[in-house]
Amino acid sequence: MKAPTQAELDWWRWRRQGLDEPRGSAAEILTRSGWMRSVGGAGPYLGLFARGRLSRGDVDAAVGALAIHELPSARGCTYVVPAADYAVALRASQGHGDAATVAMAKKYLGVTDQEIERLCKAIVDALDKAPLDPKGLKEALGGAVRHLGDEGKKRGTTTTLSLGLGLLQSGGEIRRVPEDGRLDRQLYRYARWKSSPLGKTKLDDATLARELATRFFRWTGPGTAAELAWWAGIGVKQAKAAIAELSLADVDGERVMFADDREELMCGKPPKSPPVRLVGSLDNLWHLGKLEIDHHAIVAGGARVGVWEFDFEAQKIVWALTDKAAAKDKPKGLEKAVAEMEAFARDQLGDVRSFSLDSPESRKPAIAKVRKLAR
Repeated sequence: MKAPTQAELDWWRWRRQGLDEPRGSAAEILTRSGWMRSVGGAGPYLGLFARGRLSRGDVDAAVGALAIHELPSARGCTYVVPAADYAVALRASQGHGDAATVAMAKKYLGVTDQEIERLCKAIVDALDKAPLDPKGLKEALGGAVRHLGDEGKKRGTTTTLSLGLGLLQSGGEIRRVPEDGRLDRQLYRYARWKSSPLGKTKLDDATLARELATRFFRWTGPGTAAELAWWAGIGVKQAKAAIAELSLADVDGERVMFADDREELMCGKPPKSPPVRLVGSLDNLWHLGKLEIDHHAIVAGGARVGVWEFDFEAQKIVWALTDKAAAKDKPKGLEKAVAEMEAFARDQLGDVRSFSLDSPESRKPAIAKVRKLAR
């Protein structure tokens, strides 16, 4: 079987990612197109709007109902995950970011296992009474939290509180609840997760690798063991074993995918005038393959044809086409797609931050770059 062309792959991935037509609830979209990377920015809102025309209120309601949640997940990174995947996501987070920070604190800051155990018990006891924000939690815990001095500050861990919170979140004992229900703010309370999604679930390393591989290849299609290993936070050897267990089919001598997906891919015919969507810089169209881009993207049938940023002061989207063919012959529906995302960003989000430290001021160079490209 011949290898797919880039246009065929773009079109298949576009449809698999649910960008062909708006449909589904937030949980259904995340199940079909993949967990959405959250870094304190608007990315999950952009992704869910592009795939389902979901309002910010729709998404916030799903968070409030625990149909979806922002959790420590693959590689210890935070993703917005559907309820059906909570156990797998939490298990995938273990042994990564928080574990590494604890190991550093034990090695360099004099933290002991006994100290962490006492702290974790104190946190759980405090949150059994009521959810608390970090300030309230520190007050409730008193001497159970220790300041780690200048050395801790230098190593990015000022107190032991973050160590306990990280371990308890990965363990499904507590969860972080947005203060105002929004995913693009960094204000949280911590709540006890009395019906932990992990429960008595036992996922050994091999089972976890298989579960993550199944999701990864269903979401992204053709991929390599190295790409799976990066996204899942597992070793390449584990990734290869999971691929073999799933009997994935060869695509081009390097990449593999599920056999039924390969058949669908090879039967798909990209249209001459594919539809247009605006998506975020961490969208699953490329994030799953470890591809990083500098701006939010304009995509037509899966292919990136332009870039955009949100100008907070003007409350407008600044955009430019970067693909020569698209610039010569503007994609059908481009202006409508820009107008729809602009209205969503202005009226529902207020701003489009790429990550927690992004701001209207820090974004000015990026906006100037896009304006230059437009000229």
